[in-house]
Amino acid sequence: MNAPTNIQPARSEWSEKRFGPETRHWLPRNPDSAIDHIPGEDGMPVIGNTLEQLRDYRGFTKRMVAKYGRVYRNNSFGGRSVALHGPEANELVMFDREKIFSSEQGWGPVLNLLFPRGLMLMDFEKHRADRKLLSVAFKPEPMRHYADSLNEGIRDRIGQWSGKTFKFYPAIKELTLDLAATSFLGIPWGPEADKVNKAFVDMVQASIGVVRVPLPFTAMGRGAKGRAYLVDYFGKMVPERRDGTGEDMFSQICRTRDDNGDYMSVEAIVDHMNFLMMAAHDTITSSITSMVWELAKHPEWQDKLREEMLAVSPAGEGVGHNSLGQLEMTEWAFKEALRLVPPVPSFPRRALKDFEYGGYRIPAGTSVGVSPAYTHMMEEHWPEPETFDPMRFSPEVARERHKYAWVPFGGGAHMCLGLHFAYMQAKIFFHHVLTTHRIVVEDGYAPEWQVLPIPRPKDGLTVRFVPLG
Repeated sequence: MNAPTNIQPARSEWSEKRFGPETRHWLPRNPDSAIDHIPGEDGMPVIGNTLEQLRDYRGFTKRMVAKYGRVYRNNSFGGRSVALHGPEANELVMFDREKIFSSEQGWGPVLNLLFPRGLMLMDFEKHRADRKLLSVAFKPEPMRHYADSLNEGIRDRIGQWSGKTFKFYPAIKELTLDLAATSFLGIPWGPEADKVNKAFVDMVQASIGVVRVPLPFTAMGRGAKGRAYLVDYFGKMVPERRDGTGEDMFSQICRTRDDNGDYMSVEAIVDHMNFLMMAAHDTITSSITSMVWELAKHPEWQDKLREEMLAVSPAGEGVGHNSLGQLEMTEWAFKEALRLVPPVPSFPRRALKDFEYGGYRIPAGTSVGVSPAYTHMMEEHWPEPETFDPMRFSPEVARERHKYAWVPFGGGAHMCLGLHFAYMQAKIFFHHVLTTHRIVVEDGYAPEWQVLPIPRPKDGLTVRFVPLG
């Protein structure tokens, strides 16, 4: 390993101009020639391989690995990067023993204009300190409160879907936003929640918009307007929530104090709530949708999970926080859905130091990415990888597998803070669905999936919830 390169340039006018003054410590972009020695492709002028990746991310990755190996150079989404593949690469980048990789500078070019200073856009000590403060909202007592709220909201909504044929993806997206409004923010469904939800949707859409400045009538313009609304909305509410006794996530975070007894600043709370809402709703929407699709194709697994669920709680009553651990096979099925369709297909980072991997020297300043979507389909770790088989996650099978062969929630210090909330929401949702309904799709139906930026069925996934009995 080579000696670390200086990682604190006095000022990066490039990053500050494009992404805001808080990014002035970012490393300046490397010249393209810095990674000429790594095999790969630059693709078309200006856009590189962006369109091919958007069209078929998995096919593109498989082709590149077959041609160049598990380390290759790519040019897409605005610049050159190095892609690393396999569990060993995931461990190197995610566990990051040597503090080589910046999550902030990896995700920042995509998210910083709309979700600055979110937890995923922090590194090292600052990340550790803020993560510790935010973790108060995911302790057992608050989680029990969230479980009660989720059970009530999910039960009511599934009753509205009963017996109907409908587009599942937009329906579950609306539900997860509404659930976030109650569990995360402690506001009832209605016009106020609708305004908050619209602002979040506009911000998420803007984060992947082609135009990266907030011009009128563009996605970025709508996203900037949504952010301004939420900054004002959250900011005004912080003093009231600090003085209150609310059990929602927002109130918990408003009241938390650091080791010196100080509250988190209003600005920090606003940024974290914006980011947590964004990170939660799109990923759980994607993962629940993929599990609904797999269960629709494999009705025998609906029967197996229903039997397990009914042994825990009667049909239609849901499942409390203390009983979630008993839904073991349900968790395996959810994990298998996350393997087949990871909600975050790739994780970007930026190298802060020179490093070596796979026989190549990779210089500081290089954008680096790892791919759960590729790793999750590697036959040496997942026999018959296209097959839906929740038994892969039974303890006796899972313990033999590389720890970083399954990484839908990331790993290391940046392991998803809300992963237990995701498990809880999925288990409660499917308990309400499967103990009262069968999930049915038309024979021969096979929707096409869009993988990037977050997987979703392009047609919305047409399903029918058929009442049991």
